[in-house]
Amino acid sequence: MSRSPRSRVARVSTAYLLTCAAIGVAGSALLAPAWVASATLFVTVPFATVAVAGVWVLPAVIALRLLRRPGAGVLVGLISGLVLAPFFTVGSVATMLYWSFFPELPFLVTLYRRWDTWLHYAGAAVIGLTYPILAAQSFDLWSMATPVLVGFIALCVASCLAATWLGILIGDRLRAAGVASLARRRAD
Repeated sequence: MSRSPRSRVARVSTAYLLTCAAIGVAGSALLAPAWVASATLFVTVPFATVAVAGVWVLPAVIALRLLRRPGAGVLVGLISGLVLAPFFTVGSVATMLYWSFFPELPFLVTLYRRWDTWLHYAGAAVIGLTYPILAAQSFDLWSMATPVLVGFIALCVASCLAATWLGILIGDRLRAAGVASLARRRAD
Protein backbone atom coordinates (compact mmCIF):
# COMPACT_ATOMS: atom_id res chain seq x y z
CA MET A 1 0.00 0.00 0.00
CA SER A 2 1.49 3.31 -1.00
CA ARG A 3 1.11 6.49 1.01
CA SER A 4 0.42 9.88 -0.40
CA PRO A 5 3.46 12.20 -0.60
CA ARG A 6 1.89 14.48 1.99
CA SER A 7 1.64 11.76 4.63
CA ARG A 8 5.34 10.91 4.17
CA VAL A 9 6.42 14.55 4.46
CA ALA A 10 4.33 15.23 7.54
CA ARG A 11 5.87 12.37 9.52
CA VAL A 12 8.99 12.86 11.54
CA SER A 13 11.08 10.29 13.32
CA THR A 14 11.32 9.88 17.04
CA ALA A 15 15.09 10.33 16.70
CA TYR A 16 14.54 13.75 15.08
CA LEU A 17 12.18 14.85 17.87
CA LEU A 18 14.53 13.56 20.55
CA THR A 19 17.46 15.36 18.92
CA CYS A 20 15.48 18.61 18.92
CA ALA A 21 14.50 18.00 22.55
CA ALA A 22 18.12 17.35 23.55
CA ILE A 23 19.31 20.53 21.84
CA GLY A 24 16.43 22.50 23.40
CA VAL A 25 17.10 21.24 26.92
CA ALA A 26 20.88 21.72 26.58
CA GLY A 27 20.22 25.22 25.26
CA SER A 28 18.03 25.93 28.28
CA ALA A 29 20.79 24.83 30.62
CA LEU A 30 23.04 27.41 28.95
CA LEU A 31 20.35 30.09 28.76
CA ALA A 32 19.18 29.95 32.39
CA PRO A 33 22.36 31.46 33.86
CA ALA A 34 22.66 33.81 30.86
CA TRP A 35 19.10 35.00 31.54
CA VAL A 36 19.90 35.75 35.18
CA ALA A 37 23.15 37.50 34.23
CA SER A 38 21.43 39.50 31.50
CA ALA A 39 18.61 40.63 33.81
CA THR A 40 21.11 41.64 36.48
CA LEU A 41 23.37 43.48 34.06
CA PHE A 42 20.43 45.21 32.35
CA VAL A 43 19.92 47.39 35.41
CA THR A 44 23.52 48.54 35.64
CA VAL A 45 25.30 47.93 32.33
CA PRO A 46 22.91 47.57 29.36
CA PHE A 47 25.89 47.19 27.01
CA ALA A 48 26.75 43.92 28.74
CA THR A 49 23.22 42.70 28.07
CA VAL A 50 23.61 42.96 24.29
CA ALA A 51 27.13 41.55 24.53
CA VAL A 52 25.57 38.23 25.57
CA ALA A 53 22.46 38.52 23.39
CA GLY A 54 23.82 36.02 20.90
CA VAL A 55 23.49 33.20 23.41
CA TRP A 56 19.75 33.18 22.69
CA VAL A 57 20.29 32.16 19.04
CA LEU A 58 22.62 29.26 19.83
CA PRO A 59 20.06 26.44 20.19
CA ALA A 60 18.28 27.34 16.94
CA VAL A 61 21.53 27.69 14.99
CA ILE A 62 22.79 24.33 16.25
CA ALA A 63 19.53 22.62 15.30
CA LEU A 64 19.37 24.19 11.85
CA ARG A 65 23.01 23.45 11.09
CA LEU A 66 22.80 19.87 12.33
CA LEU A 67 19.39 18.80 11.07
CA ARG A 68 18.83 21.01 8.01
CA ARG A 69 15.08 20.61 8.26
CA PRO A 70 12.33 23.24 8.06
CA GLY A 71 11.18 24.36 11.47
CA ALA A 72 14.00 22.68 13.43
CA GLY A 73 15.19 25.98 14.87
CA VAL A 74 11.72 27.09 15.93
CA LEU A 75 10.94 23.66 17.41
CA VAL A 76 14.12 23.80 19.48
CA GLY A 77 13.23 27.35 20.53
CA LEU A 78 9.79 26.18 21.64
CA ILE A 79 11.30 23.36 23.68
CA SER A 80 13.86 25.71 25.26
CA GLY A 81 11.11 28.17 26.15
CA LEU A 82 8.97 25.46 27.70
CA VAL A 83 11.90 24.24 29.80
CA LEU A 84 12.71 27.79 30.94
CA ALA A 85 9.09 28.82 31.66
CA PRO A 86 8.80 27.31 35.15
CA PHE A 87 12.00 29.05 36.23
CA PHE A 88 11.27 32.45 34.71
CA THR A 89 7.86 33.21 33.17
CA VAL A 90 5.58 31.85 30.48
CA GLY A 91 6.98 34.73 28.44
CA SER A 92 10.13 32.61 28.09
CA VAL A 93 8.31 30.63 25.40
CA ALA A 94 7.58 33.75 23.35
CA THR A 95 11.12 35.03 23.90
CA MET A 96 12.68 31.80 22.67
CA LEU A 97 10.34 31.63 19.68
CA TYR A 98 11.36 35.19 18.81
CA TRP A 99 15.08 34.44 19.05
CA SER A 100 14.63 31.17 17.12
CA PHE A 101 12.63 32.70 14.29
CA PHE A 102 15.44 34.91 12.98
CA PRO A 103 18.01 32.13 12.51
CA GLU A 104 15.29 30.25 10.62
CA LEU A 105 14.20 33.24 8.51
CA PRO A 106 16.88 33.15 5.76
CA PHE A 107 16.14 29.46 5.14
CA LEU A 108 12.41 30.16 5.05
CA VAL A 109 13.02 32.90 2.48
CA THR A 110 14.78 30.33 0.27
CA LEU A 111 11.89 27.91 0.94
CA TYR A 112 14.42 25.62 2.65
CA ARG A 113 16.10 24.80 -0.68
CA ARG A 114 19.49 26.18 0.34
CA TRP A 115 21.48 25.50 3.48
CA ASP A 116 24.53 27.66 2.78
CA THR A 117 26.61 28.80 5.74
CA TRP A 118 26.21 32.46 4.88
CA LEU A 119 22.45 32.16 5.45
CA HIS A 120 23.13 31.44 9.13
CA TYR A 121 25.12 34.66 9.35
CA ALA A 122 22.41 36.59 7.50
CA GLY A 123 19.90 35.56 10.17
CA ALA A 124 22.33 36.58 12.89
CA ALA A 125 22.88 39.98 11.31
CA VAL A 126 19.14 40.59 10.98
CA ILE A 127 18.39 39.82 14.62
CA GLY A 128 21.50 41.68 15.76
CA LEU A 129 20.25 44.80 13.99
CA THR A 130 16.55 44.48 14.82
CA TYR A 131 16.68 43.45 18.48
CA PRO A 132 18.08 46.74 19.81
CA ILE A 133 15.64 48.69 17.67
CA LEU A 134 12.63 46.61 18.71
CA ALA A 135 13.73 46.91 22.35
CA ALA A 136 14.67 50.60 21.99
CA GLN A 137 12.34 51.76 24.72
CA SER A 138 13.73 49.23 27.21
CA PHE A 139 17.28 50.33 26.50
CA ASP A 140 16.32 54.02 26.18
CA LEU A 141 18.14 53.78 22.88
CA TRP A 142 17.09 57.10 21.38
CA SER A 143 18.57 59.10 24.27
CA MET A 144 22.06 57.72 23.55
CA ALA A 145 24.64 59.77 21.70
CA THR A 146 25.03 58.62 18.09
CA PRO A 147 28.46 56.96 18.56
CA VAL A 148 27.17 55.10 21.64
CA LEU A 149 24.04 54.04 19.77
CA VAL A 150 26.09 52.73 16.84
CA GLY A 151 28.40 50.90 19.25
CA PHE A 152 25.43 49.39 21.07
CA ILE A 153 23.92 48.01 17.86
CA ALA A 154 27.34 46.87 16.57
CA LEU A 155 27.94 44.99 19.83
CA CYS A 156 24.59 43.21 19.49
CA VAL A 157 25.35 42.25 15.88
CA ALA A 158 28.83 41.03 16.87
CA SER A 159 27.37 38.96 19.70
CA CYS A 160 24.83 37.31 17.41
CA LEU A 161 27.46 36.64 14.73
CA ALA A 162 29.86 35.13 17.28
CA ALA A 163 27.15 32.89 18.73
CA THR A 164 26.17 31.83 15.22
CA TRP A 165 29.78 30.92 14.49
CA LEU A 166 29.83 28.81 17.67
CA GLY A 167 26.48 27.22 16.78
CA ILE A 168 27.78 26.30 13.32
CA LEU A 169 30.91 24.80 14.88
CA ILE A 170 28.88 22.72 17.35
CA GLY A 171 26.40 21.65 14.66
CA ASP A 172 29.22 20.59 12.34
CA ARG A 173 30.93 18.62 15.10
CA LEU A 174 27.67 16.85 15.99
CA ARG A 175 27.12 16.06 12.30
CA ALA A 176 30.66 14.65 12.03
CA ALA A 177 29.91 12.48 15.06
CA GLY A 178 26.91 11.00 13.24
CA VAL A 179 24.10 12.65 15.19
CA ALA A 180 22.43 14.01 12.04
CA SER A 181 22.25 10.61 10.35
CA LEU A 182 20.32 9.19 13.29
CA ALA A 183 17.94 12.14 13.40
CA ARG A 184 17.29 12.09 9.63
CA ARG A 185 15.70 8.66 9.66
CA ARG A 186 12.01 8.93 8.94
CA ALA A 187 9.28 7.09 10.77
CA ASP A 188 7.93 4.14 8.84
